Amino acid sequence: MLYEEFVGRRSEAVKNLVERGAVRKFAEAIAEESPLYVDEGAARGSRYGRLLAPPTFPRTFDYGRIEGLELPTAGLIHGEFRISYERPLLVGEELRCGMQLKQSYDKQSRRGLLGFLVFERTGESLEGERVFTTNDIVVVTEAVRRGIAV
Repeated sequence: MLYEEFVGRRSEAVKNLVERGAVRKFAEAIAEESPLYVDEGAARGSRYGRLLAPPTFPRTFDYGRIEGLELPTAGLIHGEFRISYERPLLVGEELRCGMQLKQSYDKQSRRGLLGFLVFERTGESLEGERVFTTNDIVVVTEAVRRGIAV
């Protein structure tokens, strides 16, 4: 299996700021029109009391690197992305984010052997409260696999 020796390994946590300008640009880029992401007055009047980040904003965070795990820079396929929240992501807060390679498995396809890498990424408050968890799958085609020396 591809990268089997890295399964279970984690990156060092990296601090990320949920910055207002970045949230505004992200909301504009995805055409998200909710005032909870861009209008401080509307956000203050909401049950959250402040600006929120859109649900997919954690895709922009730095999760560090799993030491020694070098994925190809081209040719990977995005297989799946799921995110679950314990609470909303608030503008202005700092989070510690990290990732772990949870699983690696292979499947035979009509075009060759595919490798599937399942990553879990987490964001926690500086006090250690889990805010979100993402699970995403990266697919490595047989053509890309041939270029990987693992």
